[in-house]
Amino acid sequence: MWRHVRNISILTVIALIGFGWYVTRPDVAQVPVEKLTGPTPEFGAAREEMIPTVKVAEADPWTAGEAPVPAPGLVVERFAEKLDHPRNLYVLPNGDVLVAETNAPPGHMGDDLTGKIAKWLMRKGGAKTPSANRITLLRDVDGDGKPEVRTALLEGLNSPFGMALVGDTLYVANTDAVLAFPYKEGDTKISAKGEEIFKLNAQLPNNHWTRNIIANEDSTKLYIAVGSNSNIGENGMDTEIGRAQVIELDLETRKGKTFTSGLRNPVGLAWDSKGMLWTTVNERDMLGSDLVPDYLTRVDETADYGWPWHYWRYIDFRVEPGKPEKRQYERRPDYALGPHGAPLGLAFADNAKLGGSFTDGAFIARHGSWNRSPAFGYDVIFVPFTNGRPIKQPINVLTGFLDKDGKAQGRPTMLAVAKDGALLLSDDVGNIIWRIRSK
Repeated sequence: MWRHVRNISILTVIALIGFGWYVTRPDVAQVPVEKLTGPTPEFGAAREEMIPTVKVAEADPWTAGEAPVPAPGLVVERFAEKLDHPRNLYVLPNGDVLVAETNAPPGHMGDDLTGKIAKWLMRKGGAKTPSANRITLLRDVDGDGKPEVRTALLEGLNSPFGMALVGDTLYVANTDAVLAFPYKEGDTKISAKGEEIFKLNAQLPNNHWTRNIIANEDSTKLYIAVGSNSNIGENGMDTEIGRAQVIELDLETRKGKTFTSGLRNPVGLAWDSKGMLWTTVNERDMLGSDLVPDYLTRVDETADYGWPWHYWRYIDFRVEPGKPEKRQYERRPDYALGPHGAPLGLAFADNAKLGGSFTDGAFIARHGSWNRSPAFGYDVIFVPFTNGRPIKQPINVLTGFLDKDGKAQGRPTMLAVAKDGALLLSDDVGNIIWRIRSK
């Protein structure tokens, strides 16, 4: 039998919390976050929660002149603002920047009372806005770090997220399918109807609705990151077909297969300088504020990371029936990113020109916790690499997203490297694209 919590649904729990009926003391972190970060995290005992810790940083967006705090030697500027919940970013070969203005599809949390209260909590955190369902194009004509052209390249989509250009075809991943659109360099508007080339499982309630995509070097395949429809399979494993994995899609045959499995919610996708694919993964909830660390890991063909039965090759005893026989064949992630920080954006430093310590490694945007005490994430970090592997503790790149009262002025979301080597960051609470460059 699959279960998440005994005799009480998670939405009901959230409803109780949302109305102030939560009287149980939330779980508080007991382990320094540094011990749960890096290539060899130190795991303690799980503290199963009947009622989840909920610590929502209320949204209080930036005012004019305010900005996050860059690391020494770096400068952060507003590239574009007054966007509508900007999420994923994609830089075209000519330097145009595509922004997916998007959010969860209707019915994402259900329409009953508990679903409505869950939406109220999301709204408090700045996450509940109707999806604009739009890909916006930004063009910096004169190279001054500000786009003079801003147009709606594509409209009428269905919670779009991933974007990838292959030849003269722009692929866009809606929550329920991958679409193909004709594109020629310099286009500022695509009027053609997209061709659906591959369906994706978006069965309601469709938790973890984002679908990121990336093409391989020879442009023959797309890799699609699809998160699970639940925390630990409590909605039934029949709803998880084609989910919690990275799918390899052959563009010629339009047939897909599981490439890597057991990934609860993979979001960021990026190739390193050695041609290896990496992803950021959001791990499971309700085992306490110290578990389970999210992670950065290489995406290897046939690798299995254990979801929902195991995490980091530890048994999740809440999942019944168990599958102990498969644990020895599962792979541990490469690098822990701390618990509940919600890492999303991922970009390698190969083409970035930030200099200093930011030359060999990966930039990661952590969207920030909602179910950990104290709050964690809400930053952009840099994970140093040596010989193609992540090492040591991360380096802060951009901080200051939470104000002195713990409110979220912004939430780091996705990353891309601009044609001039600056790092671009979407902020879906501030509705801003930040541009980070060296001084």
